[in-house]
Amino acid sequence: MAHSPAKFVIDENGNRTGVLLDMETYRQMLDAQEELDDIRAYDEAKASGADAIPLKQALTELDDPR
Repeated sequence: MAHSPAKFVIDENGNRTGVLLDMETYRQMLDAQEELDDIRAYDEAKASGADAIPLKQALTELDDPR
C-alpha cells in the first residue's frame, strides 16, 4: 500500500491547516473508521448486558411500523 507524499494546506502565517489526500488513501481511512465504529458498537452492545436476539427477529422488528 503505497501512499503519495502528504500535501498540506498552509495559511498566511505558514501554519498547516489542512491536508490533501489521494482518493485511495481517503477511501482507506473511511473504511478503517467504519470498521472502528462497528467494533465500538459491538463492544457497547456486549457491555450493555442486554440479551441478544436473532437477526431475523431484529429485521422483523425494524420493519414493523407499529
